[in-house]
Amino acid sequence: MKPKDIKKLLFSEINSVSKKSDDYCISSGKDFTRKRKLPFETVIKTIIGMESKSMTNELINIFDANPNMPSASAFVQQRCKIKPEAFKDIFNNFSSNLVNESDENLRILAVDGTDVQIATNPNDLSSFHQGINGRKGYNLIHLNALYDIKNHIYTDAVIQGKINYNEHRALQKMIDESNIKNALVIADRGYESYNNMAHIQEKGWYFLIRIKDGKNGIKAGLNLPKTNEFDEKINLKLSRRQTKQTKELFKAKNQYKFLPANSEFDYLKTKQRKHDPLEFYNLSFRIVRFKVMDNLYETVLTNLDSEEYPPEKLKELYASRWGIETSFRDLKYTIGMLNFHSKKVMCIHQEIYAHLIMYNFAEMITSHVVIEKKQRKYTYKANFSVATRMCRLFYYGKTTSPNLETIIARNIIPIRPDRHRERKLTVKVFHGFIYRVA
Repeated sequence: MKPKDIKKLLFSEINSVSKKSDDYCISSGKDFTRKRKLPFETVIKTIIGMESKSMTNELINIFDANPNMPSASAFVQQRCKIKPEAFKDIFNNFSSNLVNESDENLRILAVDGTDVQIATNPNDLSSFHQGINGRKGYNLIHLNALYDIKNHIYTDAVIQGKINYNEHRALQKMIDESNIKNALVIADRGYESYNNMAHIQEKGWYFLIRIKDGKNGIKAGLNLPKTNEFDEKINLKLSRRQTKQTKELFKAKNQYKFLPANSEFDYLKTKQRKHDPLEFYNLSFRIVRFKVMDNLYETVLTNLDSEEYPPEKLKELYASRWGIETSFRDLKYTIGMLNFHSKKVMCIHQEIYAHLIMYNFAEMITSHVVIEKKQRKYTYKANFSVATRMCRLFYYGKTTSPNLETIIARNIIPIRPDRHRERKLTVKVFHGFIYRVA
């Protein structure tokens, strides 16, 4: 897909939502009925194209320093009339139309979540954390996302307040609502759950989930070889009933499993009467343990075929999950998801979906730019920071497609595989509104 086609597709989705603006307005039939400098479609386009500047500087850039441009106050009043669902629908429709998939094409999706600090608001009980040891309180929201590893785009996202966030429910929601026909979901240890596996199985998809090696977790409840590496096929029948009959069955750990009432599982009734027929849910998977490096082993659950996907192939697939981690870094720092232009949660949700849209827009354009191959030590890729800047200019019609591709192709960086750095888990402080770049 050429850059002009990607831009045409995005603008088409924006236009489609704008035609149904009443469905996305806070006061339907009232908002955006008068002719103003900032109609519905202009506000949507502006928010999607925002960078990390102050609100006034964003408007100066967008309106080319026109003396008659709207004020920051006018823009804020207009954006507060739009529901975040407008951006969510643009994101979903744009993302689903970026990839032409067939029934045979297996999409590889990584799932993960990331925290984002927003402006402090003690009244937002869903995200406000009380400060401890004399520290001030702060607000966090949690972004759950499905990321297409091959196409480098986000396919879905769920935003939750950090206080009562639930990554399992977010994943299940994204799976159940997805229009993708055939996919493999790769997940880290936090997603170890029979319920997640069952949702993916019911969807007709595949899963590859890393699990814990300790005493707590799925692995601890199974009879497995004592060797460092193994590949075992498990056909498990899950039940919530404890009777004399089932208690005997549960002794066969690799065939039957009891799920207590406090264990979430959507495909078995939580409460069953004594006279109800015995109910089982069948879950088939492999549990595979393989060597990662010296004295380091990992265990995964998967329902992929053992002949087509031996342990070595599973190891490669799981390693590809790192793509979603680097995408979060680009989303926050390059696209600008750490710098919002509002304290209101509704407006912050608008901008998160807008940043996801811009990320997909920039990635799809960048991935189709041809990088000239030369005899070099490393393979090279486009500098995503430069590419994002050029894609924003292209989005606003301030550069042409040939110039866009030429500049992206000239600004490249080497791909250095197998590089390891110590992970620094530092708290990211919210950037105040008056400390924005010009």
